[in-house]
Amino acid sequence: MALWQEKVFPGFYLKSIRMKVYVVSILNALVLILLGLWGYLGSQTPSPTALIPVFSGILLLSLIRGLKAGNRVIAHISVLLTFVLLIAFVKPLTGSIGRGDNGAIARIVIMMFACALSMVYFIRSFIAVRKARTKPGE
Repeated sequence: MALWQEKVFPGFYLKSIRMKVYVVSILNALVLILLGLWGYLGSQTPSPTALIPVFSGILLLSLIRGLKAGNRVIAHISVLLTFVLLIAFVKPLTGSIGRGDNGAIARIVIMMFACALSMVYFIRSFIAVRKARTKPGE
């Protein structure tokens, strides 16, 4: 949002960032659930560990109400879970590259992208909240 828009619509920027965070978190959770189920059900030899993204997505969805309310603890739990997932996807990605499984590579890369995008929005919202709290003259 441009500087003039922030002056005309004070406080709107922070509200839009907060809204975007929970919307992006919902989208991230849905991507994790759907692609995790696809990977599990589409496998000839399904492993229970393939359901980790599914359960993580369900956990992220359960935290949405707190994100909407602006609960900082829940926001930090969500960003921590998202970060752990992003790092945890490295091992399955290397394994699927080694097997040459293009479908698995695509699913994992999409899930990693969704987690990375969610992380970017979380970090932007944390910065916006910090700036709003430390604004000089208030």
